[in-house]
Amino acid sequence: MKDAETVVMPRIGRPDGVEDPWGEDRDGRGRRAGAADRSADGGAAGRRLGWRIAPWLVPALLMGALGVRGAAAPGLWRDELGTWGMATSTWRENWSPQRWADVTGIPYHLFMRAWAEYLGTSDLALRAPSALAMTAAAALVGVLGGRLFTPRVGLFAGVIFALLPTSTRYAQEARPYAFALLAAVLATLFLVLVIDRPSRWRFVAYAVAVALLGLSHAVALVLLAGHGWVVLAFGRKVGYRWLVAAGAGVLPVAGLFLLGARYATGLGRIADPGGQLLAATPRDLFGATALGLLLLGLALFSLPLRYAAAICTAWAVVPLLVLLLVASVTPLGLAQSLIFTLPAWATLGAAALGRVPARWGVAVLVAIGLIGLPVQAAFRAPDGHRQATRHLAQIVESGMRTGDGVVYGAVGGAGGWDGRGVLARYLSADRQPVDLLATGPVRADGQLSTGECADVARCLGDARRIWVVRPGAQTDPVHALGERKEQVLRTRYQIAQVWRLTGFTLALLVDERTGV
Repeated sequence: MKDAETVVMPRIGRPDGVEDPWGEDRDGRGRRAGAADRSADGGAAGRRLGWRIAPWLVPALLMGALGVRGAAAPGLWRDELGTWGMATSTWRENWSPQRWADVTGIPYHLFMRAWAEYLGTSDLALRAPSALAMTAAAALVGVLGGRLFTPRVGLFAGVIFALLPTSTRYAQEARPYAFALLAAVLATLFLVLVIDRPSRWRFVAYAVAVALLGLSHAVALVLLAGHGWVVLAFGRKVGYRWLVAAGAGVLPVAGLFLLGARYATGLGRIADPGGQLLAATPRDLFGATALGLLLLGLALFSLPLRYAAAICTAWAVVPLLVLLLVASVTPLGLAQSLIFTLPAWATLGAAALGRVPARWGVAVLVAIGLIGLPVQAAFRAPDGHRQATRHLAQIVESGMRTGDGVVYGAVGGAGGWDGRGVLARYLSADRQPVDLLATGPVRADGQLSTGECADVARCLGDARRIWVVRPGAQTDPVHALGERKEQVLRTRYQIAQVWRLTGFTLALLVDERTGV
């Protein structure tokens, strides 16, 4: 009797004729032998066609519906406001390296600039590309799961992926993470194809997918570490060609880094990269800690590390280990950077469900949907994207009087972009309080910040009412606003009202000499 096909140490190829403890004999491509025949139910053409279509069509329809529903309800948060700012700048401003806060974000911003020119800049229009990318990704998750395992596993994988609240969250965000996730699924699918049957065009397609991955989100290139492990374990015969293709895919990102090296920000350090950060990852990555634990438990039952499960395990686990090391030397949002591993976790969970009766699998899918339902609703609330931006603008608009001024508190030296961007986005110019300290337009020359007047007392003039907009929760809306700002405001004004919103503190100050 031969040992079950497991991978403890890297080995060459996938031995045939091994004992299969789960009854999942596979052909040379890692798929269940005869899976197509069984799904055809004795050769019924209609049933066979259904199993070819369902694994990608059902997840795509589900993801598309969830991605569109309520997509315009939350206001744009800070990072999305940055996307809006670049989408409404000129082409020259977008391409100017001096304006690149994140050099690897330029391809996405250029794409969004073109998108906005034809389809507008409403909240829904700015988020639509991400919804389309996640819909395509859900379809490809079904295709990949069906190829690695069975059509039923592919269907379950795509549905699990679509039901995860985080999938919906990033389908409704005007940021490049959905594109990175789509590229990760594409790259992994082409990796399977080149190991299965190498050809020049498959390697070219893999290189293109890797390039798209890096251009969408450079950190997601840690996926190549997982791919490298898979090649070492199962595809050493194509190892050299894989290295060439992967290297070619990385070149565009490397070129961008070289081009913008002089404008790159310095590396910082975050506290406790492995403790609280790691503990919060299941909740942040999956939308709810319970969903993370459920998928982890299902993933364990998808083992032993056969070829198909090993690919998904390397995809899910190796990037996590690499990013934990990276997080010790540079600021990094771990869950946000690991969003591209969601399809792997969904597929591992589906592989476990493929081993139980279909009705049990459907019951688990229903449970995933119910567990995630409160989180789905929270993501669609007006403050579902971390900041109640639209609500803040509505309060200012409803309470504003002619002659009102506004003072902003900066975050991380961003020149008050958080608050300035909110009011510029959601209030027309004639319905905004006067930005008394600004020394230039909000997005002067395409920048996301603006300079402020140094002589605060002179610039505030004789304004009777001042709105103060600050990011975060502030007990005292004036405390630590800035030495000059705080001194003048405390001397001349008194706090009339304070609103503490998600992500912001808003206050109205009135001239204490008049009390108006």
